[in-house]
Amino acid sequence: MPIQHVNRRGDIYFLHESKTKTGKPKWFFSKKTEGTLAESIPVDYEIYENHNAQVFLRIIVPTLVTKEEIETVEKGVRTFAKVRYFLVEAKCDSIIVFVANQQGGFLEETVASKFGISDREKLASAMQGFLTYMPMMRFNLVDEKRRRFSVERWCFRGSIDDWFPLGGSGDLSTMVKKFAPHLGEESFYELM
Repeated sequence: MPIQHVNRRGDIYFLHESKTKTGKPKWFFSKKTEGTLAESIPVDYEIYENHNAQVFLRIIVPTLVTKEEIETVEKGVRTFAKVRYFLVEAKCDSIIVFVANQQGGFLEETVASKFGISDREKLASAMQGFLTYMPMMRFNLVDEKRRRFSVERWCFRGSIDDWFPLGGSGDLSTMVKKFAPHLGEESFYELM
């Protein structure tokens, strides 16, 4: 049976297998079914869906953060931030919060009326097909033994466009409670 993946937008991707010019195997995802479809995922590889729902096959990336720490960030953003649509992803020693570029009621109203959706959960699911996300905040593990994290926010100055440290480090839940309320707010851009 061919390997397939349904992304959060509901698109079906199929894993294809081919060879490079030198004869080495290569894999890629496509919505098309033409070509050689892979029937298994290679050893040490995983299916990865990025924050904008693109699907890739990649070498398994080890992470130093725990599942519980990722859940702490997700729960904290849901509790303290005023953003409805966000994603949380672990990368190596960091937990990144991605916020939807399209916040607010206008897009929800448009989707609800176009598709006749009144149920809030169904609306949230339908919205995933229209949203794109941008990294906004990153919690970095700086002390593996004591499980202390530093925080950075994405800087939008044309000359920088990179992560900007917010200073200090601490317990993850404390850092989330302190900085998550700024997501989606004007105060986010004043964080230094």
